[in-house]
Amino acid sequence: MHISPVLWQFLVKWLNASALFPREASTIAPYADALYFFLLLITVVGLTVVGTLVFGFAIRYRKEKHPVATQVEGSTLLEATWTIIPLALFLICFVWGALLYFRIYNPPTNAMNIYVVGKQWMWKAEHQGGQHEINALHVPIGRPVQLTMISQDVFHSFSVPDFRIKREVIPGRYSTVWFQATTPGTYHLFCTQYCGTNHSQMIGEVTAMTPDDFQKWLQASTSGMSLAQNGERLFASMGCNACHNGTASARGPNLSGVYGSKLQLTNGSEVLVNDAYLRDAILNPSEHITAGYSPIMPTYQGQVSEDGLIDLVEYIKGLQSNYRIQQTLVTSQADQTAPTTPTGVKP
Repeated sequence: MHISPVLWQFLVKWLNASALFPREASTIAPYADALYFFLLLITVVGLTVVGTLVFGFAIRYRKEKHPVATQVEGSTLLEATWTIIPLALFLICFVWGALLYFRIYNPPTNAMNIYVVGKQWMWKAEHQGGQHEINALHVPIGRPVQLTMISQDVFHSFSVPDFRIKREVIPGRYSTVWFQATTPGTYHLFCTQYCGTNHSQMIGEVTAMTPDDFQKWLQASTSGMSLAQNGERLFASMGCNACHNGTASARGPNLSGVYGSKLQLTNGSEVLVNDAYLRDAILNPSEHITAGYSPIMPTYQGQVSEDGLIDLVEYIKGLQSNYRIQQTLVTSQADQTAPTTPTGVKP
């Protein structure tokens, strides 16, 4: 459906100025609005046609004009018309909506990834560089941003009306959505799934910035360690390097370069190693036993927070060699075997 650009801009600005419609602040917003207005248009047209026919027939065939009822024979052409036209409109809406759905939920390969953890009653955003935000999210304009989201407790729903995005945030499972902001500014963030007593207070702000301003914000907000670096420390402290070190005698599978590959499991199935698989393999290792290895890995269910799982996943995703794993393993073994002084302090 083609709409004059001038008419479209007038309509959108009028709706925004009258506070009847949120702003269009992402690349997907015009496509979502076009479908919405098309649905609104056919609804109004259909209501007008049906209402006019009902009103007209009520007058034309009223009792005073036709005291004796007469049989009105059907029309094949008429029946075909009122069947084919609505069917065609429904098919147009279905195909249009399906294309829009895939556009929204299939992020570009170059999208910047940000993790979002929902919990009663707050949003926590974690950037790959280690920046953390509570009920706030800073993003650059002109660059696709993918949100990888999970809930720590109950069902939530991440919604930014000005970007026309809304995605359920589910306990125990990652969900993703992406957008590309087009206009610098501050936009409302809501939870649109009732999640308990203070659901209405689970709000925040998304700040879209120019690329230069975003880089300045990243530098000023860094915690000193990236998610992958935090994951490396957690990996070593939990003793994961004792089994997953890439050596010939290792009791666990090699994790170097495993992300994005396909693994053969002992049950004969093949799985793609992605974020969801890594998370589940840490929490439920007995369900994901790699072919050729014994089921000796303990579960870490309840021992690692969602933030810690994100750090571990980011670390494993970036592993391209086992050098640092083996180095940390040697260091930890040296610490354990080092002699102590009479005061109990290692020299």
